[in-house]
Amino acid sequence: MSRTNRVDVGGEVYHCLNRTVGKQKVFIKDKDYQAFERMIEEVVDATGMRILAYCIMSNHFHFVLYPEEDGGLSDFMKKITLTHTQRYRVTTNTVGEGPIYQGRYKSFIVQDDTHLFTVLRYVECNPLTANLIKEPLDWKYSSLYRRYKGSEKQKQLLTPWIIEEPKDYLNILKNSLTPNELEKLERSENKGVPYGDEEYILNKVEEYKLQSTMRQKGRPRKE
Repeated sequence: MSRTNRVDVGGEVYHCLNRTVGKQKVFIKDKDYQAFERMIEEVVDATGMRILAYCIMSNHFHFVLYPEEDGGLSDFMKKITLTHTQRYRVTTNTVGEGPIYQGRYKSFIVQDDTHLFTVLRYVECNPLTANLIKEPLDWKYSSLYRRYKGSEKQKQLLTPWIIEEPKDYLNILKNSLTPNELEKLERSENKGVPYGDEEYILNKVEEYKLQSTMRQKGRPRKE
């Protein structure tokens, strides 16, 4: 089966994620998360990637990225995945046991309006949605914690949002996304469909030849 076309163009905003094989937990102790965050800093220094948001969970991670150059997205994500896999194998004495991630990272482009705000909320409230914490800032390993409680040096990892952040954002995070928002996000996450209003989706599908992301799974019916 051929791979779905994927956009890697500078100047677009992307939601990206990768999950571990079999959902194995690779982030268990604080030091595991801290090492991954240090690695993110290294890769940002090497690539110049602009990070709007991120969240590290026990068996997957999310990024909202805003690359400047064509090809920058795949360069950043490959470095993140490869470097983490190599270091994880060395640290756990499991060198040679194969990949720890399911495969290619998943990504989709995001319209930079209220749809981007929904994606940022989705990423930064991930631990809250999973019922791992009671308050948004209880989870240390995300852009939210770094933006609100990090040192000035730590905050430098993040690029300011390209939309306005509401003053009551922390309270907004406590409200769940709607079923419609979650369904639409899941569709984009699983199929790579652009995330935005219908006109935006159709325009981006045409511009980047993403028609395959709009097709239903399975063989077409015979007439």
